[in-house]
Amino acid sequence: MKRGLALFLAALLTALTLTACGGSAGGNSSASSADHWEEDNWKAEAEELGFGASAAGGAPAEPQETPQVDAEDGAAQNPLANAKMVYTADMEAETMDYDACAAGLEALVEEAGGYLEYASTGSYGDGRRNGHYTVRIPAAQFHGFLKRVGEIGHIVSKSQYAENISERYYDTESRLLTQKTKMERLQALLAKAEKMEDIIALESAIAETELQIEQLTGSLRHYDALVDFATVEIQLREVLRLSTVEEAPPSFASRLGNAFAGGLRSFGDFLQDLAIFLAYNWIWLVLLALVLLLVVRISKRRQARRGETFREAAQREPWGPMGFRRKKDGKNPDDKTPKD
Repeated sequence: MKRGLALFLAALLTALTLTACGGSAGGNSSASSADHWEEDNWKAEAEELGFGASAAGGAPAEPQETPQVDAEDGAAQNPLANAKMVYTADMEAETMDYDACAAGLEALVEEAGGYLEYASTGSYGDGRRNGHYTVRIPAAQFHGFLKRVGEIGHIVSKSQYAENISERYYDTESRLLTQKTKMERLQALLAKAEKMEDIIALESAIAETELQIEQLTGSLRHYDALVDFATVEIQLREVLRLSTVEEAPPSFASRLGNAFAGGLRSFGDFLQDLAIFLAYNWIWLVLLALVLLLVVRISKRRQARRGETFREAAQREPWGPMGFRRKKDGKNPDDKTPKD
């Protein structure tokens, strides 16, 4: 049966070819194009039935098996092939040469094809500077950029985040397509509307649909910006000495020595910070010392006056506070005990 069907299709293709030739001889180019289109369609249908173009010779071609790819295997090989991922990172770095590190960071951003979204620089009371940078880097350069930052500064802490926004993205994209289809239908109805109330209602619906399209388009652009460019927050601090992360020493003596050395360094840093603090706030400290000195002097004067007042009152009153007569010579005048 398949052989008979192949012969039938071959004969039909031959007839179409002869018809196309006759049409072109008559000078009708549009008819020739239509015949060629029908010929191609018949060829496609013949191939779908399992017969190749050689069926015109009367022999059916062997059906070709199309290799099938398992969708689950493909998804397992690259599960994030169509995912919309947003990458962000927070980094804290320190350096002893702030100017060189800041310049290197800006050059690194430019080399990666990104840009500085935000940058600020300040200083502490001791003159050491600190900076905050918000960097936008192409998603393809995200991991490489984080490694390069560690080459120009000492990384104290680093955290990375990845968020999959595929569901929100494709949902917004589907809603946008729906609104665009709705807009086309509303415009077609508006072109056919004749009544004024229908025209007004359609124009109002078109305006509302345009607003929805603009909002959804803006959301997609925002999502595209987040997906295409990763965000990196960098805190850069200028320090006198870089902090180190050392492995635990094997022996107790090594641990004790490291603790002793660390304590001396900490005490030295404390003295330096204290000296800088005193140098920075010496005016306020002098004023505070003067105020305290004045308060102490006023307090001493008040205590001296109270003592003088108490002594004067004691000399004027012969009776004590409890109604007993005070002793003048240290003896009780009412004591008449005979002496031995």
